Amino acid sequence: MGRNPHIKLASMAQTYGPVMSFRLGTGLVVVGSSPKAAMEILKTQDRFLCARRLSYTHPASSPKVNKFSVGFANECNDQWKYLRSICRAELFSNRALQSQMKIREKNVMKMVRYLHEKEGQVLNISELIFNTLLNTMCNILFSMDVFGPEGGGKGVEVKKLVGKFVKIVATPNLADLFPILHGWDIQGMQKKVRKINEKIFTIWKDIIKERREKRRRNILTQEDFLDALLGNGFSNDHINHMLLELLMAATETSTTATIWAVADLIKNQESRHKLSDELNKNIGNHMIKEPEIMDFPYLQACLKESMRLHPPVPFLLPRRATETCKVMNFTIPKGSQVLVNTWAMGRDPTVWVDSSSFKPERFLDSGLDFKGNDFEFIPFGSGRRMCPGLPIVTRQVPYVVATLMHKITWSLPGYNDPTELNMDEVYHLELLKKEPLQLIPKIKREVQAIKVDRGLIALQAAKSKLPHLDYTEKKARQRESVFAGITEVTELQGAEYKSYCPTASLGSA
Repeated sequence: MGRNPHIKLASMAQTYGPVMSFRLGTGLVVVGSSPKAAMEILKTQDRFLCARRLSYTHPASSPKVNKFSVGFANECNDQWKYLRSICRAELFSNRALQSQMKIREKNVMKMVRYLHEKEGQVLNISELIFNTLLNTMCNILFSMDVFGPEGGGKGVEVKKLVGKFVKIVATPNLADLFPILHGWDIQGMQKKVRKINEKIFTIWKDIIKERREKRRRNILTQEDFLDALLGNGFSNDHINHMLLELLMAATETSTTATIWAVADLIKNQESRHKLSDELNKNIGNHMIKEPEIMDFPYLQACLKESMRLHPPVPFLLPRRATETCKVMNFTIPKGSQVLVNTWAMGRDPTVWVDSSSFKPERFLDSGLDFKGNDFEFIPFGSGRRMCPGLPIVTRQVPYVVATLMHKITWSLPGYNDPTELNMDEVYHLELLKKEPLQLIPKIKREVQAIKVDRGLIALQAAKSKLPHLDYTEKKARQRESVFAGITEVTELQGAEYKSYCPTASLGSA
């Protein structure tokens, strides 16, 4: 299949049809590559095709670990339903999403502050996005930053370990082709993955221990996901594997989708200008707030178009047939591995006009969404196995992309033509950008006013030190410490901003 099996299988589907099968070792693999095939696999025959088919390299292939898994559980049994209900209530419900909003906004502001400080320098934006989203998820899960302001801290080791984990799991395992070899671990892959997991678990080991001690002494702690797991009596093993799975799934998916969206908008300047116009018209000069993102149809269209071209996972997680069934009149034998090639469906010229081009306008009046009901566009799957983290992704990704596009002007190193940006893909379970996205940020310097509540004595005192608010960039830098104080006070008092000044609110380069 080569390094990009999604492309090879999409090409084969043009010859052999939307449902095809082949032998991989001793097992049969069935691939669906059309909306109709996807609908029958994920909806019509969902009850027979909802089981998982995992690589023996993956920790969840172990019966002991599998009972702790949400995304990789072998069966949709009562234990799986219970874990999913916990995640839905504590992470993905409207109440949970609302309570997490300030965490996401705080980390996005840190990202913008960092970009301001590094203005004019070549930055690895792929790395910055990953760091931001990993910090966000760690805060949501167990109230901890793993990356420092300059990208240091425990997050460096986490990123390295996650990279190793993905690389190993994406490597073909002989035991998957010939299960009789499973017990021998000939390539040593299972042993390597166990060691990686043990190292990652040490990151929150002390936090779990401290929380358990506080609960024993009836001391209130942070109301985060870890507290919810402890409150439901989960063991340390259970907590470790759930945190790892959620952390990797949410961070990797959101990071991949965000990087591709930014890259698509950098390369396609016309679409980027249209998005900027939409944001400027509706937001003006103030900082975007998360609840506003759903009000921007062109932003949503850009994200959908990017995920059509570059779905975060080109194949939905492999399924296993628990019973013999039929898909488009083809017999799927019991025990078969079943794949859905979302990449192929997104590039299908019979479904999409000019399918290889980035054209967000195709989504403006289409009514297509991420909810799994439109089978020509299912980047997050459909049916009972649909990605449970979709509510977080659909808030987090547009919020980060909108912020990066609204307040910053981007250029390529060497001032190269944006249309020449390399968009090559590489398959590592996810669909990654082959080359890191490296860009030069320049903060937009519009003159802005600040609207606050009349009762803010501290603000009035600070304003009295300034002759006027219509100041130049040079004077703004001289007075940024005063405005930083204003920003802090207004946030504490819950004041409303009509606009904000990047040089004032975010610090100096």
